[in-house]
Amino acid sequence: MANSTITGPCRPDLQKAIEAFVDAGFAGLQMRVHDDHGEWVGSAGVRKLGEATRPPTNGRFWAGSVAKTFTATAVLQLVAEGKVGLDAPAADHLTDLGLASRITPRMLLQHTSGLFNYTGEYLPDGTVVPGIPAAGKEWVDTRLTAYQPRDLVRLALSKPARFEPGADWSYSNTNYTVAALLVEEVTGRSFGQWLQQRILDPLGLHDTVLAGNITDLPEPHAHGYYRYQDADAWTVADVSRQNLSMLLGAGGAISTTRDLNVFFAALNAGALLPAQLLAEMRKPVGPIDYGLGVFVQDLGPAGIIYHHNGGAPGGYGALMYSTPDGRRTMTAGLTTGDAAINPAEALPPALDTLVETVFGEPV
Repeated sequence: MANSTITGPCRPDLQKAIEAFVDAGFAGLQMRVHDDHGEWVGSAGVRKLGEATRPPTNGRFWAGSVAKTFTATAVLQLVAEGKVGLDAPAADHLTDLGLASRITPRMLLQHTSGLFNYTGEYLPDGTVVPGIPAAGKEWVDTRLTAYQPRDLVRLALSKPARFEPGADWSYSNTNYTVAALLVEEVTGRSFGQWLQQRILDPLGLHDTVLAGNITDLPEPHAHGYYRYQDADAWTVADVSRQNLSMLLGAGGAISTTRDLNVFFAALNAGALLPAQLLAEMRKPVGPIDYGLGVFVQDLGPAGIIYHHNGGAPGGYGALMYSTPDGRRTMTAGLTTGDAAINPAEALPPALDTLVETVFGEPV
């Protein structure tokens, strides 16, 4: 049995499901589930390699692309106030970037703009078109670099678009960094200030950070590790220190399972957006059913759930799931260790079991 700690109702099914992540090769996982049984909080694995201490259940972690749901919410709030047109040209506000006039906020939020992904494009034929360092030794060596969002967008715009605006679907971090800049232009505030004012402070999300050049996770936190090839040798680096500015609006996030739970429950319960715009957010497009900052997943008889997971370039991952009414949620922070695994391959089986355990029965 994996090293684990549990608080809340006795839920051996959840304990077993989180231990499966450690058995699959992850260093640790902390998770929070809120449902009709109450609130269950648990962790499995280790906080740091070489130690026996478990990951803190209130720990901060690099939450990655869950930031996109916050960004989409902020944009849709401005749509609700009549300050942004969901299907109007984003270039009407961002006049200095040279965006194609056909690109709209909706296209940015649903990844149908065609904009090149500034962290690199992985084309269907296996070709990789590099952007800024986002993997391997190059990322490890440059991971504390401070980036300016407009520079990242200009890099993306210097590359050929994947397709004409609205013609296809392709996941691109550029879309959400442009969306963050859109929020800044419309509000006259920095992206971090605006989200603090409109989402974080009202919900009491005191352990979430969504902007800045922060490189150190506040305590408590688990350590994340990145295994990469350096010349002919494989090596493992502690990548607990990274720079948040790499993915403004797209993946620059520090959070906790508690904060993600409060945010996603409130969003799905209708506390942050008018019903009409929440419905727009939940309309899926593309090959993996992506709405406006959320994925839509059909569990068959158990119904629909919404989610957005995230991953830092290395060391950390995050899970954020909810039923449509926000009454049943699951949020988690993951860390990778020194196991010779590909996290993208090791994650799905354990995640499928976890989602089935938490959401497999109708509300």
